[in-house]
Amino acid sequence: MTGERRALIIANGEYDNAGLSALRSPAADAEALAEVLADRAVSEFDVQVVRDETAHVIAGRVEDLFADSAPDDVLLVHFSCHGLKSESGELFFAARNTRPERLASTAVPADFVQRCMRMSRSRSIVLLLDCCYGGAFSQGVAVRATGEANVLDAFPGGGFGGRGRAVITASNSIEYAFEGDHLADGHARPSVFTSALVEGLRTGDADRDEDGWIALSELYDYLFDSVRERNPNQTPSRDIEMQGELYLARSRRRRIKPSPVPADLRAASEDPNMFTRLGAVTELQRRLTSENLSVAIGAHEVLTTMAQTDIRHIAEAADLARREARVRAEFEVLRFGEVVRGTRPVARVRLAGPPIARACRFASSHSWLRVTEDGDGAEVALELSELGAFDGRITVTGPTGELVVRVEGQVVAEPARVPVSRPEPAPKPAPPVETVAPPPKFEPFDVAASVLAFGAAVYLVPISFALSDSLAEFFEDGGWTVIPLGVFAIVAGILMLVPKTRRMAGPGALCGLALLSVVPSGPVLLVLTDGCLLAGAVCALIAVRRDRSFRLGLGKPRDRLAIAALAAGTAGAAGLVAEAVELLDYSSSRADEAAIYLVVSVILLIGTLLGVLLRPAAFGVAFLGGMAGGGIVMVSMLVHAIPSSSSVTGAGWGIALGALLALAVVTGFAAREVKD
Repeated sequence: MTGERRALIIANGEYDNAGLSALRSPAADAEALAEVLADRAVSEFDVQVVRDETAHVIAGRVEDLFADSAPDDVLLVHFSCHGLKSESGELFFAARNTRPERLASTAVPADFVQRCMRMSRSRSIVLLLDCCYGGAFSQGVAVRATGEANVLDAFPGGGFGGRGRAVITASNSIEYAFEGDHLADGHARPSVFTSALVEGLRTGDADRDEDGWIALSELYDYLFDSVRERNPNQTPSRDIEMQGELYLARSRRRRIKPSPVPADLRAASEDPNMFTRLGAVTELQRRLTSENLSVAIGAHEVLTTMAQTDIRHIAEAADLARREARVRAEFEVLRFGEVVRGTRPVARVRLAGPPIARACRFASSHSWLRVTEDGDGAEVALELSELGAFDGRITVTGPTGELVVRVEGQVVAEPARVPVSRPEPAPKPAPPVETVAPPPKFEPFDVAASVLAFGAAVYLVPISFALSDSLAEFFEDGGWTVIPLGVFAIVAGILMLVPKTRRMAGPGALCGLALLSVVPSGPVLLVLTDGCLLAGAVCALIAVRRDRSFRLGLGKPRDRLAIAALAAGTAGAAGLVAEAVELLDYSSSRADEAAIYLVVSVILLIGTLLGVLLRPAAFGVAFLGGMAGGGIVMVSMLVHAIPSSSSVTGAGWGIALGALLALAVVTGFAAREVKD
């Protein structure tokens, strides 16, 4: 996807005019929708929220959004407010200062929004209207406006060109947009329409074809079904003019297509000889644990067939093998005990087994049970306001089966003498509930990696003095180049000890620093320092491997910072290659020095590509930062290989150093956008 993705959420629930009743949903609508649209794992929209503002402020923000846009930008506008019509039938959106008898000067005309949309250069515009336009209301439900209004008529099609625009309304001309289910308790919650919108995006349930992307058409179908299911008296409507499909968000509901097993293995699974089939079960069991989910599900299908059709001995072996890939959690009951009303207790459901057993979706039985998928499990949060016992279910569904996790407890008004602020362990044999708790104790490999990094820095001190007899020689002979290496090693050692950074940022930085620092260059005395850094990186990787809360993997570079990092790394490698060529042209005796330039350029290019592909992103960014630091040290050392001759410009060296500094800057910006 190219271009920017920007969203403007307009929520008006408070009105100066007594004739317009206050609405409780818009504030909750804005908060919930802004959170999911800004989530980098879902949609990556740049979100602006306008709450309870006057008409001229809202109009200005709307005009700014559409005017400051490019053709490839995706623009989304969400209105949550009263919808009013004038005596002539024109549609207006109510603002804080709106006077029903002066709509033209105190409200936002729908025609104005339509004109801004037409004048925009963007070819992908989505307008969501969570307003109500007329009719009676039932007990316990607040209606947002009265009088009939043909909503979609206010946004006629045509004249947009390109892919165009889409208008989706919460209700049609004779129905109402309802505010939640129960408002008598004064608890604000998103409206029925926006609740369905947020849930469909956050959970990925709107991805009907399970291709990993939520298209606009899929989102509308999901909204229609969800709203009608919750309230049969409300019918969302749409008017879409687009060429091709517009994808608004990502989802984890990617359908896994089984990969056929090799022909010889298929033949072995059907061989008349039972021992041959038994050997096939062993090989299929090995494929079942593959990181390639398509390969694993293909093996699972063959094992299922054998378990259902083969003789008893083979069927039992096949069933035992495939049971290793069943969906299972470390515990199946979450007992929260007594929960104080107004708090938001959190626990984690962590899945176990091979990758195919952890490729699951989570669905909750109640709206107060918030489930957020996270790595190999999910975070479970309670949002309860009513006193009394609660009982919920979390359904975990994967390619190899389904699991139900029970959630139990009781909401109390005041904390007990011994407050229970975290889930209690379920009765044996279920393991205890794992909650969001303080960081775990130090692992021995964390400490070892830190000590080795500090050891490398300490060893550099005598090296610095051994390289030169005087301060002048110290700078002239390049002794100063080891100082940055010592600083970077100390920083990496500290990151391996700090609780918030030792899981990903510390190991990533230490591995990146060691990658370029161990290239054989400079004084022989640096060998021990390089060895300490390399050993520290190995210990850091072992610590990462032992941490089961996340798994290292590779993904596609999606944002501009990743592209900028690749560009900086490529430029640095190109500069080093240019300097190597210049050294060879100067003298063939410089071949060894030129070879070092080429080795560093190759490692720099490969390391940059690896850094932008590594997932989690926090590890990859830290890896790039460490590699940039090690590269700066290495290029600084290589400057002394440049002969003092007018025929050798050193331009390639300057390009490489500038590119590595740029890589360090890009890494700094990327670090602000990720969490360890």
